[in-house]
Amino acid sequence: MMIRAYEKDVSWQAGALAIAVHLALLGALLLSFNWKATQPLLNVAEVELWDSLPQPESPPVVTPVEPPAPVQEAPPPVPEKVAPEPEPVKPPAVDIALEKKRKEQEQKKAAEQIKKDLALEQKKQLAALQAEARHEEMQNSDKLLKENKANEALKKLQQEALAEEQAQADQAAKSAKSAANASLLDEYRGKIQAKIRGNVNKTLCGTGNPELKFDIALLSTGELSGLPKLLKSSGSKVCDEAVERAIMASQPLPLPTDGSVFAQFRNLKLTFRPND
Repeated sequence: MMIRAYEKDVSWQAGALAIAVHLALLGALLLSFNWKATQPLLNVAEVELWDSLPQPESPPVVTPVEPPAPVQEAPPPVPEKVAPEPEPVKPPAVDIALEKKRKEQEQKKAAEQIKKDLALEQKKQLAALQAEARHEEMQNSDKLLKENKANEALKKLQQEALAEEQAQADQAAKSAKSAANASLLDEYRGKIQAKIRGNVNKTLCGTGNPELKFDIALLSTGELSGLPKLLKSSGSKVCDEAVERAIMASQPLPLPTDGSVFAQFRNLKLTFRPND
């Protein structure tokens, strides 16, 4: 067992003190035995008279003997103390604040990077979905376009067939109407010429067979909208004037009630042979 230096000094002191105490106790025992041995056992009491009280003798000075120090058992060995680990030196408050700020910035950057990565991933997914949707839309559009083209071609054929049928019907109706209008036009042209011829003074046109042409403009009431215009003279001014007076006197001239036919009578060219 290893005894440290300071423990060794204490052990020596304790041992010396214990020996001194034992020696003092042994001396006290010896004195008590000697005192009992020197005292005789007397049965007669003697009285000694004194003129004066003797001065008491000063008691012998007994040097106190220090009792020996008790023997102490050697204290148990103190376990060696393990030196505590030095506490970490705390950095200054400024360094702590800077470190905290740096960590916050790093966390913020990490959060922003995560956010950017998520946004980029979402954009990629959205772009993929849009591309797929466009592809499907293009396929559907192509299919729909083909169907529309086929429908349009069929519709065009149907329209062309209907248009051809309508054109044929219109042409037939027009032809029929034209024929009817021509017949009606000839009918009323003859009525107008007959009414004017009935008002001509034939004696002024001689005995020959003169021919005159006039251009007249009519209103829907059968009245003239202006003076008759001579297009071809009979060669006789008197005959020409006689026919012009007859035209003016024949108002109102007979006209068809059909408005579509009347349009052909607005400007009417008439040929006259007064002697027919």
